[in-house]
Order: sequence, then C-alpha cells, then structure tokens
Amino acid sequence: MSTTDAEVPAITLTEAELDRYVTHPPTRGLLAGAGLPATTDLLTFSPLRTHGLRTLADAADSPFHLAEELRGRLVIGELLTPAGLERESILLDGATGELTTAHLRDPAVARPFAPSLTTLLRFAAVTEELAGLRGRFASLTGQYGPRTATEASRRLLGLFEEGTDGRVPPYWKAAALIRPLSLVAGPGTASDLTLDVPARLLEQEFGQGRVARFEEVDFPPTLTHEPTRRFLRETGLPEEAVVFQADTDVPLPTLREYVTEEHPDYPVLELPAHCDHVIRLGRLPEDTSLVVDGRTGAVLTFHEPEAALHPLNTDVSTLAYTLWLIHHERTIDTHLGHELATQAYDHLVAAMIHTLNTVDPTGTLPDTTGHYWTDLFRDEAGGVL
Repeated sequence: MSTTDAEVPAITLTEAELDRYVTHPPTRGLLAGAGLPATTDLLTFSPLRTHGLRTLADAADSPFHLAEELRGRLVIGELLTPAGLERESILLDGATGELTTAHLRDPAVARPFAPSLTTLLRFAAVTEELAGLRGRFASLTGQYGPRTATEASRRLLGLFEEGTDGRVPPYWKAAALIRPLSLVAGPGTASDLTLDVPARLLEQEFGQGRVARFEEVDFPPTLTHEPTRRFLRETGLPEEAVVFQADTDVPLPTLREYVTEEHPDYPVLELPAHCDHVIRLGRLPEDTSLVVDGRTGAVLTFHEPEAALHPLNTDVSTLAYTLWLIHHERTIDTHLGHELATQAYDHLVAAMIHTLNTVDPTGTLPDTTGHYWTDLFRDEAGGVL
C-alpha cells in the first residue's frame, strides 16, 4: 500500500494488491490512481491502511454463517457514527464496483450504499457542502426556517438521485431528510438563547391550541433567567410531544414544591442543594421530570429514584427544537411508510443524533453520561423514532 505526498495523503493500492480482488476497471483505476481520502466527515477508509484489502469472510466475527455471495466482498472502510453507536463497515464488490454496508459482528445482510466509489465520494462531498453551506448550498447561508430546510432537503435528495437512478439508499435518504432540519431555527440573536425558534413553528407541527404558553403568575420567583421567562411566555412548549407532557394545570413548581406535593414520602434531604432554583416544566417517562435551572436557563432531567440531575438541553429553545425534531421525524417516516425506521433504524438514529448535536451539543460535552435524548433515539424497542 502506498500514499501520496498531499497534505492529507490519499490511500492508494498497487496493481499487485488489486489483482487478487478487484477486476472492475473504473474501481481499479481509482484505487491505483487518485485513491481514497483517509477520512471524510461521514466515513473513513483508514481500515485499508491498517489491514489492506481483505474479504468479509476474513474480517467478519462469524464468517461461517455468511451467504456465499457476501463472502468475497471487500472491507474497505467504516461509517463514522456518533459515540455509542456501533460502526458499520463499507463493503466493495470487486467485480461490479458496487458498495454495500454491514456490521462485522453479524454481516448476514448487506444493505445498498452506492453504485460506485466515485458516486460514494460525491455523495459524501455534497453532504459536507450542506453542513458548511458551501458549494451548491451556499445560497442558503444566513437563511433559516422550515422553507429553508425543505429547500436544502430537496437539493440534497436531488443530488443523490442523480447517481442512483432515483433509488436512493436508506443511509443517504436519512441524510437528505433529517440533516437539513438543523436549518429550521437560526442562531438566537433576538431571543438571547441558543436558537431563535420561528414564532409559529410549534403550532404548525403540533396543532393550533396545543402549545402551552405561560404567564408571569405561573413562574416561581426563583425563575430569574429572563430569556427563559420570555420564551415560555411568547413561544411556549408543546403540551404533549411523544414522550413529554408539560405542566399546565398549576403554576410551575420548584423541584422542592413538586416533590413535597406529589411525593410526600420522598426523602427531601436527598434533593439537590439548589432544588428551590430548579423549576419543573413537565414529565418524561420512567419517573423522570424535565426541569430548568431558574438561574442559568439550562434544561435538565431529574430522575426521582436516584435523586439525580442530568444535562438535557442547553436551554428551552433547544428543548423546543428537540421536541419538534422528534415529532417531525415521525411525520416524515409515516409519509415514507416507515421505510427508514424499519429498514435502516441505525442510519436514522445516526442522522437524528448528528442533527441534534449540530444544534445543541449537550450530549457530547465532556463528562456527560446517560444523555436522555441520545439514549432515547438508540432505543429501537421503545419505538420513539
């Protein structure tokens, strides 16, 4: 194996290395010529540097259960996934140049990925253009809202369809439908929060009359973070959103008030020391309250059995966006006949986590463990996505 002298060396293979495995002329030409980038934003070919060309039968944990047509496919790379998700390998058919993906621990089923390496590299490049609003997406710079997200999705899906005769593989379909949703809300220049959530976004998604807005009388004195108060008054939160139910029947209680009223036998001494400054906004499943720190605006979960607070969202603007994102994904997948959730759940999860982290990196911060939204997306049995 050899590399170029570029700043980030490409991975190339010699003709001798290719002879045993790759007979497809365009694929041979690429691998022996320009080569492959070691890593892009979405995938890595670095296993070629580590292992060279190897067949799936040689690389798989359980090669004896492989179908005959899969045994000779070549493991050339991996999909980059958010932390905590198992990486999927990229497989090359040396005779046709087609690419599929499979998990090495259980590669019984290989899923379509791209018709050729050239097309795959183009798909990765245009997805990176979307992330940076460059190239074919540069005209969207500074624009935000549902129309902008829809236009970005239309462009990306159209670019994918060009290389697949309109049959976009599930991984790229998830990327085209989910990743542009990070453009729905722009930076919080007006709200003094992370995001400026469009005024009617929640009503359009959840329905008129199904968004709870709060009045000053609903706020305890310890909710002193003014941007949070303003957001709850003017924008609000959905009353019900898949796993969340807002507290709308009574004024928002502090954590101490909530526990004392609803769980009189709870050991109050185990509550966090600043529990009078923690305000309950609503509930999540499994004995979990959704709360906001009244001093900073940070949104957290309070798990009652362990009396522990955990970071959830940067603030109420990213909380509202997250609830919108989960609900909107379900709308998209219903329109597709549950194609993504049934055929490519892990690809859907990766796209959702990436999109949420783009808008709110709370789940990726150092020492953050057990991030509720990330764990919720991964739970296929729970059926949230």
